[in-house]
Amino acid sequence: MTNETLKVLEERFSCGAFTDELPEKEKMEAIARAAIQSPSGTNAQPWRVVVVTDKELIREMEEETIRMMAQIPAYKEFYDLVTSTGMKLFYNAPCMIVLPYDTKNPYAKFDCGIVSQSIAVAAQSLGVASHIIAINEVAFMGEKAADLKAKLHFPENYEFGLAVLLGNAAAEKAPHRPDAEKIIFVE
Repeated sequence: MTNETLKVLEERFSCGAFTDELPEKEKMEAIARAAIQSPSGTNAQPWRVVVVTDKELIREMEEETIRMMAQIPAYKEFYDLVTSTGMKLFYNAPCMIVLPYDTKNPYAKFDCGIVSQSIAVAAQSLGVASHIIAINEVAFMGEKAADLKAKLHFPENYEFGLAVLLGNAAAEKAPHRPDAEKIIFVE
């Protein structure tokens, strides 16, 4: 069985290289609207959808993420990979949607996951590449956290939840191979 939604889910991939070109404004607005259509526990909507196209701010977050990775032992191996290869942590994406969450809501982090999937699926349906990321959480752990939160208009009591990179793919990539062994029916 298949339909358009299932086809979009099958074709979506995590983009690892974006062009500098920003997708059309209408597409970005449609993706943002799809994000706020996401379900949340008791419809609390304990998140914000912050669409960032300011290249300097995205660069600042990337630099702070790398700087903080160097200070956190759990990220040492990834930090070494990034710095030794010159890897672009945010894959040169021209847009990042940041999803801060309300720390007073016990389900908010889960709801951010739902929102990120809505963004990724909406983007794929519109021909926009995406990559869901969480590594930039570490940028919000250091001395620049308050500054970044202010620049991103985080409300009081909100913390970084997830982010989704958006743009045009510099190269196509095959979708991941799903593992049907992960499905369990209990009847």
